[in-house]
Parts: sequence; structure tokens; C-alpha cells
Amino acid sequence: MDEKVFKPVSGWLLLLFAFGLILAIVFLEDPIYKIISGFVLALVLLGFIIVNPNNSKVMTLFGKYVGSIKQDGFYWANPFFLKRNLSLRARNFESERLKVNDKRGNPIQIGVILVWKVKNTFKAQFEVEDYAHFVKVQTDAAVRKLAGSFSYDHVDDHQEITLRSEESEVNRVLEKELHERLQIAGIEVLEARIGYLAYAPEIAAAMLKRQQAEAIVSARYKIVEGAIGMVDGALKQLEDKGIVKMDDHEKVKLVSNLMVVLCSDKETVPIVEATA
Repeated sequence: MDEKVFKPVSGWLLLLFAFGLILAIVFLEDPIYKIISGFVLALVLLGFIIVNPNNSKVMTLFGKYVGSIKQDGFYWANPFFLKRNLSLRARNFESERLKVNDKRGNPIQIGVILVWKVKNTFKAQFEVEDYAHFVKVQTDAAVRKLAGSFSYDHVDDHQEITLRSEESEVNRVLEKELHERLQIAGIEVLEARIGYLAYAPEIAAAMLKRQQAEAIVSARYKIVEGAIGMVDGALKQLEDKGIVKMDDHEKVKLVSNLMVVLCSDKETVPIVEATA
């Protein structure tokens, strides 16, 4: 069974009828008519329904689902209907910072922010015991699965999607996973994104050193690459302009000196050779 939209009677018409019953109780002299009018008035008053904006009423009759009122207003329905209020407002949920292992087995801490609302009132009310608790548990499960599917950061393959580098793609995967898990409870996922991401404290310092080392290696690679181009250009210009002629041994010595000067992270000190 799925959600059914129930169209109740306008409450204003029945409100006028209730006033008529009150007048009948006041002015009728026959006690039997007074009792009957009072009983009918009680049934009429029990049937009034007020639905606030972004709220709904889920109604059952002796255990059977009748329908849901999702339009705000003042209504009247069968007084024997059991009416349950269900909010349709958007809600925020921030998960706890879970300690899980990423794809490479590194312990990380991760938390997500979820924006959701009830879309199917029948499923939210009858398919799960407590839909708010269901959202919390399934969100934690989705976060654990997400963390195990991606690495925290790049190591060797820089084309790989990671939790830290490809935020939009990871959030899209998270939203899809949560949609599949929460649709059984009639929940619509409006937005899901990672709100907190970090290495676990016990490896945070080591991973920071690794990241610093990777940055240094990358910078050194660029320096060496640029130095090679500069040395090659210098040798070609020296030969093309005929400034000096060098044999292979002198070229090796010049290249060695230039590479030391260009690649060193400290200021070089020139040494002047003097001959007697």
C-alpha cells in the first residue's frame, strides 16, 4: 500500500452546524432532544481537524489506513478516525564524527550533514518504527560505506577520486546511497555533504609529514626539471655564439656546477681558483 491523499470536508460548514446544535440544546425543552443534540454535537466537535503549513495528518479507522491530509487548512472528518500529526518540514541532521577506515585502511574521522524531509507519509508512519531514528542509523551506515569506498587523499594515482580532493563527486555518491537507504521510510534527501574530515589523531602527525614530504618531492622535481632546461639552453648558447669551446670533460664539469647552483636550497659560495 502507498500513500493516499484524503480530501476532507470543509470545517467551516460543520462549525455552523455545531452552532445550530448548541442553540437547539439551549432552546429545546424536550430532554430527549437535548441529549440527542448533545451527542451529535460531541461527535461533530471530535471531527474538526487543523492542519498547519508543511504539516500533515495521517488517518486510520480501526487500524486501517484511510489517507493523509497534506493541504493546510480547517477541515472536518469522521470523528472515529485516529489522526496522527506528521511534519513535512525540511530537517537538518549532523552525524557524529565516526572513526572509520578509508579504502587503504587508514583510520580517519568523518561526519556528514544531511538535509531531509518526509515525502511519503504512509511509509514514514507505517513502514518503519521511528523514521527519525531510522534516518540517523542509516546515515551512519552510509558514511561507513562511503569512507571504505574512497581513499582519504592521493598517494600514487592522482587521477583517483578521493574524499579530500573530489568533494562534489563524493557528495553525489553519498546522496545516492542515502536515497536508496531512506526511500523505504518515505524520506527525501535534499542535500548530503561531508561536514568534517580528518585523519584519526594517532596517525595525523605521521600523515602530515607524508604530505609535507610529497610536497617537497614535487617541488624538487619541478626545480630539477627547470634546471635541466636552463643548463641545456646555456650550453647551446655558449656553443652557438662561439663564446667558448669545451670538450666533454669540461661540459660535464660545467653541467655539474650549474645543477648544484640551480638545485641547491642554500646560497652557493663561489670558489676562485688561482694558478701560480
